[in-house]
Amino acid sequence: MANSSSCIFCQIAAEQLPAEIVRIDDEFVAFRDVSPRAKTHVLVIPRSHVEHLDDFLADGGSSDRMLAFVRATAAEVGVEGQYRLVTNVGEAAGQVVPHLHWHILAGQRLPGFG
Repeated sequence: MANSSSCIFCQIAAEQLPAEIVRIDDEFVAFRDVSPRAKTHVLVIPRSHVEHLDDFLADGGSSDRMLAFVRATAAEVGVEGQYRLVTNVGEAAGQVVPHLHWHILAGQRLPGFG
C-alpha cells in the first residue's frame, strides 16, 4: 500500500520528519521513540503504510523479514537477547498511531505479564 501523507510514521519513513533513526533498509525503519517507556525504546515500522499487523499479514507482508529486522535492530542498539517486543492491533488494544509498529523495550527490568 502507498504511503499516507497524513501519517506521521509515513512521514518519518520518507524522511520528511526528523527522527533519531537507528536502522533503515528498503522495507523497514527503526527509530527512537520520542516518549520512551523504557531506557531503550525503539519503534520499528514498515516503510509502506499499513494500519496494523493483521493488515500487514493479510497484504502478504513477511513477518520473517520484519522480525529479522527487529532482531538486527535490537543488536544494533545493544539489547540483543534482552528486550520486550510489543505491537498493538487496533485502538482498543492501545494502538495510538494507525501505522504498524513494533516497540523494542529494554535497558531495565520490565514488569511481567500475568
